Amino acid sequence: MTERITAAIDTGVTTPLGFLAGAVAAGLRTRSGQDDLALLFSELRCVAAALFTSSAIAAAPVVLSRRNIADGKARAVVVNAGCANAYTGAEGYRDSEEMVRLAASQLRFAYSNAGSASKLRLADSDVLVASTGVTGHRLPIDKIRAAMPKIVLDRDGGGRFAHAIMTTDTVPKQAAAVFTSGGREYRVGGCAKGSGMIHPNLATMLAFLTSDAPVERAFLEETLRSAADASFHMITVDGDTSPNDTLLILANGAAGGATLREGVEGAAQFREAVVKVCVELAKAIARDAEGATKLIEIKVVGAKSLDDARTAARTVAGSSLVKSAVYGNDPNWGRVLAAVARSGAAVEEEATNLFWQGVCVFRRGRPLAYDEKALSAATKNDEVRIRVDLGLGRARAVAWGCDLTEEYVRINSEYTT
Repeated sequence: MTERITAAIDTGVTTPLGFLAGAVAAGLRTRSGQDDLALLFSELRCVAAALFTSSAIAAAPVVLSRRNIADGKARAVVVNAGCANAYTGAEGYRDSEEMVRLAASQLRFAYSNAGSASKLRLADSDVLVASTGVTGHRLPIDKIRAAMPKIVLDRDGGGRFAHAIMTTDTVPKQAAAVFTSGGREYRVGGCAKGSGMIHPNLATMLAFLTSDAPVERAFLEETLRSAADASFHMITVDGDTSPNDTLLILANGAAGGATLREGVEGAAQFREAVVKVCVELAKAIARDAEGATKLIEIKVVGAKSLDDARTAARTVAGSSLVKSAVYGNDPNWGRVLAAVARSGAAVEEEATNLFWQGVCVFRRGRPLAYDEKALSAATKNDEVRIRVDLGLGRARAVAWGCDLTEEYVRINSEYTT
């Protein structure tokens, strides 16, 4: 059985054995003094998998990381906030290459001065890179060059890493899970950033997962895809996506044991642990959305297919009308039905039931009487749950979103000014 470790542990990506992390304030953010350059390192070379933005114009760090992870191996990740290094052309790509080179050089230097009997064998291509922040600006590579040697890696550095990658986030987002198989304990840790420009197809985010389990590459890739489908692909804030979306997982096998692959003991538990961590991080992104005051959970059941359930849930979560109604504490459930009906999922009015904060307001084609003041009061909670039963099958899915507020408009109208 998988047991979730709460984010209060504050280690996230360094919860699994063999992972170190650290961060430094390089002066890349508008506000000085905040950590904005972070490094994650595994003491063992990792099997790695990733999902990236579907944008036709990917940011330079995405292009480089795609190249470096092509062999399914990696050992380190360097990340900066304050500048997305997107829409910067060939110069931006060279800046990302330089950032990777600086990180690799620093790791080799630190390892050789740590009393090790042998030098660290780390190729530049073993380092992945991610950037977040304002688009259309070159990386201040001189600041990165000056700050990189100041990063101190340690087993407790996961929390600092999670803080350093934030942009408009108000809180760091971390989660971890542990499971036992074959008498061994394995861990999955993770952190993410994301607050605005969030929408299915990875949303606009950076997310980093780690594990000390030994995992076959093909199984790791399949696990990451299925976990993303149940988590990061099911959140939305504002319908926009980014050129920097990156979701990475590194598995270093430090806990030992037989390699996990489809069908062997421990494989199902590993997949469950990765899904748990991804869902917790995805919900944290939706909860911390720019200007948001409420998390909205949309649960669709009774759909003909999983695709229908996911499509309907995502459509409701992304509806500006539903989001505005939730913000105003207005249980205007007709907006939910309208979103489901336009989603493309199979739906029949006479088969549909709808619940708002646990109250059935529509049953099999007929609206029901309810206490409007009481339901409005219940909508003031910081979590609003909407459940739609399509009554056509057994498939189900959950999506998460947030309310739409004046503060979201203010944040995004002043983002660069």
